[in-house]
Amino acid sequence: MTDIAVLGNGRVGGTLAAALTRAGHEVRVADRTPGAASEAARTARIVINATPGADSLDRLTALREELRGKILVDVSNATVDGPDGLPADLVYPGSSLAEHLQEALPDTAVVKTLNTMLFPVMAAPATLTDAPDAFLSGDDPQAKETVRGLLVDLGWRTEWITDLGGVRTARATEAAILFVPHVIRASGFTPFAISIAR
Repeated sequence: MTDIAVLGNGRVGGTLAAALTRAGHEVRVADRTPGAASEAARTARIVINATPGADSLDRLTALREELRGKILVDVSNATVDGPDGLPADLVYPGSSLAEHLQEALPDTAVVKTLNTMLFPVMAAPATLTDAPDAFLSGDDPQAKETVRGLLVDLGWRTEWITDLGGVRTARATEAAILFVPHVIRASGFTPFAISIAR
């Protein structure tokens, strides 16, 4: 059992919190109430960033002391939304939210994952017809192994999890979000994940 704080109580945060609780972890969800994020992060070993990506850097930088020595699992994509509310562009073209978080939080191990799929797949990967992929990006190998274990708890088979390397590789998976609006417009909100055919 691990003490986990989920920052963000929307569809993504709620889905992950419920699944990790079912897996036996002690999970605390922080909403927008003043001080909630600080208190949740202070008492957790692992913090999951499920806040809107465009605002995540400012929110998490304000928690620098609470996040010191912790693992920060970043599942958000920093995007500029179009008129229909779907992602239209990247906030950090040529970089990534994960890289900016790692730079701003040098005493925190940032691991990027679960950002290349619709949110229902995060905690139910086996419901897809074809095997999905979950990618890991981060500079701390031990932190990535810990996060790999959380993914297994969420139903991800080990062969579906690919370690891409350092946090800089997150710019590739974050850019994949630009596929999402086109797929949704073509096929609707049917759960899907971006996968590598082998």
